[in-house]
Amino acid sequence: MGTMGLALPWKARISSVPRERGTRVEPCEHFAGGPHPAAADALNEDAALAAACRSGDLRAYERLYAMHGARMKNLARNLLGNPIDAEDAVQETFLKVHRSIAGFRGQSSFVTWTYRILINTCYDARRSRLRKKEVANDDSEESPGREPRAPGAHPALRMALERALAKLTQHQRDVFLLYEVEGFRHAEIAGMLEMTETASKNTLFQAKKSLRQMLEPPGSSAAEIR
Repeated sequence: MGTMGLALPWKARISSVPRERGTRVEPCEHFAGGPHPAAADALNEDAALAAACRSGDLRAYERLYAMHGARMKNLARNLLGNPIDAEDAVQETFLKVHRSIAGFRGQSSFVTWTYRILINTCYDARRSRLRKKEVANDDSEESPGREPRAPGAHPALRMALERALAKLTQHQRDVFLLYEVEGFRHAEIAGMLEMTETASKNTLFQAKKSLRQMLEPPGSSAAEIR
């Protein structure tokens, strides 16, 4: 796949120590009084957006893009490695959403379903790019003019992180990017990658373990790089 290039400033913590409760919003829990009002509002808005898109309301697609377009491009760029392919993937995703909306059954949230389509579109693009590379025996597809990534990170650290990420399995890399870089919850990642929430957590743990082993300086402790 080559050097990926992170589209967002790197602030991931490569530690296997569980976060303290409250440092990250985890999947909505139902307390005695029902779901949190903000979570309920989000669910209602998601359902309303899905219904409007299903009815063919173009303004609903515009709202979907306004709400998630930038984040979708960042995710696609992290998965594909360059902004041109990312832009194409997002456009293709919206076309697929429009063509497939009648088949949306509400088994996951509409937004999660949309991101799942985006991720699958990126997977297809990566496979297509790999086939072209094998046929042409030319890696020019992997090295277009790229924009600077992770402006807040030291260049050497950023390059080391990108090389380490490229050595992870596809599932480990994607779960790590979705959780640590894009900020999705495990429940959302499970819906996007069609895996269980437990599998998402375990995959993230293995990804962090592998990254620590690759990035930890000889003789230093894991605590020093958290």
